[in-house]
Amino acid sequence: MKFEELFFLQLDYQYAKHERQHRSEGRVFGVIGDKFNRFYNEKLTFELTGAQKRVVKEIRADMKSGHQMNRLLQGDVGSGKTLVALLSMLIAVDNGCQTCLMAPTEILATQHYANISKMLDGLGIGVELLTGSLKSTEKRKIKQRILSGDTQILIGTHALLEKDVQFKNLGFVVIDEQHRFGVEQRSKLWSKSIIPPHVLVMTATPIPRTLAMTLYGDLDCSIIDELPPGRRPVMTLHSTDSDRLKVFSFMRREINKGRQVYIVYPLIEESETLDLNDLMDGYESVAREFPLPDYQISIVHGKMSAEDKEYEMNRFKRGETQIMVSTTVIEVGVDVANATVMVIENSERFGLSQLHQLRGRVGRGGEQSYCILMTGNKLSNTGRERIKTMVETTDGFRIAEADLRLRGPGDLQGLQQSGILQLKLADIVNDETIVRAARETVQDILTDDPDLEKIENGCLRLYIQKNKRGFAWGRIS
Repeated sequence: MKFEELFFLQLDYQYAKHERQHRSEGRVFGVIGDKFNRFYNEKLTFELTGAQKRVVKEIRADMKSGHQMNRLLQGDVGSGKTLVALLSMLIAVDNGCQTCLMAPTEILATQHYANISKMLDGLGIGVELLTGSLKSTEKRKIKQRILSGDTQILIGTHALLEKDVQFKNLGFVVIDEQHRFGVEQRSKLWSKSIIPPHVLVMTATPIPRTLAMTLYGDLDCSIIDELPPGRRPVMTLHSTDSDRLKVFSFMRREINKGRQVYIVYPLIEESETLDLNDLMDGYESVAREFPLPDYQISIVHGKMSAEDKEYEMNRFKRGETQIMVSTTVIEVGVDVANATVMVIENSERFGLSQLHQLRGRVGRGGEQSYCILMTGNKLSNTGRERIKTMVETTDGFRIAEADLRLRGPGDLQGLQQSGILQLKLADIVNDETIVRAARETVQDILTDDPDLEKIENGCLRLYIQKNKRGFAWGRIS
C-alpha cells in the first residue's frame, strides 16, 4: 500500500520532469565566446577546484540541450558557487541573452554587484544593480537600460520581480540563497521571457521542499563538495546560559589575538509573548563586559536604515569594531575574513538552514573559527536534535536531511516550503527504500513508454490527465 501511494507520487513528478526535458522549449547556448574566454584566461588568478569544473560542465550540458534547465547548485559557504554562476552567466551573454541574479537582501545583492563588477572590469559587459532603496529616477533609468538590452547582467533583490522590470531577452536566471524566497516569488522570473529562461538556484543548505525535489522530484542537482585550499571547517560548540562567563572569556581571548566576533540575537527588543534574549538587552550586557575604550562594538538590525546598516557593517569590515551585535540580518552577504567567532543566542529557536548560514559568516580566512550555539538549560527534543546536528556536521546536505526529518518536505507540487506531504501511509524519509523502488519503477515505465500510449498504461495516462494542476509549481525549484 505504501508502494502504491509513493508510485503515484513519483508518477506525478517523473512525468512532469519528462515533459520539461522533452517538451518544454529551452534556449540553446551553443557558443563559448569572447566574454567567457577573456574572463577565464585574463581575469581568473587561481585554478578552479575539480568540483567547480565538474559543475560548470554539467550546467553547460543543460544550457546547450535545447530544454530548459532547472538545476540546484549546492555547496557550503565559501565553496565558490558564485564564481560558477558567473561563468554560466557569461555563456548566456556570449549567446546574446541577458541574465539576472536575485539575492534576498540588499547587503548580499550589493556585495555581489561589487564583486562581479570588479571581476568583469574591462570586458565591456553592462552590469547593473537594482534594489528597492534606489531613488525612483535612478530606477527608471535602470529599467530603460534593461528593456533596451544595454544591461547584460542585472543583480538585485525582490525589486527584480516588479511588473515593470522587463527584459529585452532574458535567458538565464540565478537565484541565490533560494530558501529565502517563496515558491510563488521565484516563479515570477519565468514570466519575464517568452521562452522560459534557464534557472540555476544556489544554496548552502537546501530547504526540505527543494531537497525532496532533488531526491524525489523534478530538480537536477550539482554539488560543489570541495573547499578551496586553506579553508578550515568551523568548530561548533554548544553552551548554555550558565556557561556565559566562559563564553565571554573565550571571546576576549580571540579578540586579544586580533580577531573579531559576531553575536546574533533572534529579537531586536524584548517581547511580552516570547521568552527569548533580545538584541538591545544583549548589547547592554556585552558593553558591560567589553567596555570602551578598549573595545568597540557595532550594532546592526532590520529596523535600521540602509545607510546606517552599511556604516556599521563597514566599520566592522575595516576592523574598527571588534564585536558585531546583530539580528539575522547578517545571515547572508557579510564577508569578513578576520571574524573567527559566531555566537548565536537562543539557537534552538532557529531553523537548521538558518543556523548553517549564520555559521558560514566565520571561517572565511585561514584561522580556526568557532560557532557557539547558546541555549537555555532546558531543551525540547526538537531543539536538542537541531543542536546535535549542528555540532556533529558542517555538511549542508546532511543538515538538510535532518531538516527534512524535523520539518517535512512541504507540498512538492504546491507552495508550501515545509510540512508533511499528504500521504496516508508512506513517509518519504523513513521509507526511503520504497521511495527508491517506486521511483525506479516509474522511470522504467516512462523509458519504455514516454507518452503512456500502451494499452497496459492506459490507467496511468488517465491518472495524469485527471490530476494535472493549473500551474506546475513542482517545476519551480
